Amino acid sequence: MKKLTVRLVFIVVGGTLGLTYLPYLWTMLLSQPNVLLNNVFTNFLLGALILWILSLFLANAAVRLVDRVEKNLSKQNPMTLLFGSIGFIIGLLIAVLISQLFSRSPLFLLNTVVPIILMLFFGYIGARVGTTRIDEWRKVFNFRRREKEASPEITDAQPDQNYHHYKILDTNILIDGRIYDIVKTGFLEGTLLVPNFVLYELQYIADSADSIKRVRGRRGLDILNKLQNENIIPVEMYEGDFEDIPEVDSKLIQLAKKVNGVIVTNDYNLNKVIEFQNVQVLNINQLAKSLKPRVIPGEEMNVMVVKNGSERQQGVGYLDDGTMVVVEDGKFYINEKVDVVVTSALQTDAGRMIFARLAHSNRGIPDHADSNSNKHNNNNSNNNRNSNHSNGNNNNRNNRR
Repeated sequence: MKKLTVRLVFIVVGGTLGLTYLPYLWTMLLSQPNVLLNNVFTNFLLGALILWILSLFLANAAVRLVDRVEKNLSKQNPMTLLFGSIGFIIGLLIAVLISQLFSRSPLFLLNTVVPIILMLFFGYIGARVGTTRIDEWRKVFNFRRREKEASPEITDAQPDQNYHHYKILDTNILIDGRIYDIVKTGFLEGTLLVPNFVLYELQYIADSADSIKRVRGRRGLDILNKLQNENIIPVEMYEGDFEDIPEVDSKLIQLAKKVNGVIVTNDYNLNKVIEFQNVQVLNINQLAKSLKPRVIPGEEMNVMVVKNGSERQQGVGYLDDGTMVVVEDGKFYINEKVDVVVTSALQTDAGRMIFARLAHSNRGIPDHADSNSNKHNNNNSNNNRNSNHSNGNNNNRNNRR
């Protein structure tokens, strides 16, 4: 269907060009006007025939060009398309006004070629100005949401100032996998945008010789397929690339600026770089940290001690959300579930750490550590008794002598 449409466009354009320019050609080539050649019907058919023949060779290339333009336009921010179109139309109007100065010139170069050049030039300039200064144009036009029952603070707010339609996913967020669970909850809105260069990096990791990297890469590809197949929110692929930028992280930042999007990541270092570049970022590690339940000193919990701690007699366990719990005297309860009482909590950028002591130590119940200590004291007392008894026997023997 597209190929047929392209050929029809070629035919119409050819006929129009024939009507416009073939009379000049006949005048230049023929010394006397020929009624058979120089008439409207012949000029239209001849021009249409020439362009139809060209369409047989150029139709496929034209269809590919149309598809490429269509894909690029579909990935653009609606505000970019709006202001770009307005700028293009204004540029064309300026070109038409300037072209009126040359329209009455008898020279073909001035009355035909110059207006075409002016339209191309001013149309391009208008489109560029409209697409590169979106924030400034938005402030000039000052679009506002008008709601009759809304408060003045809401009606005076700038539209889209806190909303970004495209949520750009990086490689780490797909490998992590938690983005799928977040999407299922419905907290994310808009469209998930996955650049091709992120997909290529995932494929490279999935084909790695390292088994761990290979598993991580395949998990990322599986998460991407699940997001596309379940269609909870729209998922789009970005076909473009920034060939002059080698790093994937820098490409993500440039893409976010281009489409006015927000980057979704769990990379701490990338998060800092993005903030420095004045690009919006959603870090799911910060989200997970904010959703962890708060603990206060004196609160009781049950935890399994899985290994020794770094300090003497400490044991280490983990909550269901991965929070580390350091238990005093916990080394005697490895691979056991124990009740503990929170003494303090430490929050860092890397995560949260809870310090606790055994609950029964607060109730005066002897624990493993106390029993071991008592056994040690009993052994010492027995040894002292045996030593005193032996010393007494030796003294008696000396007296007898």
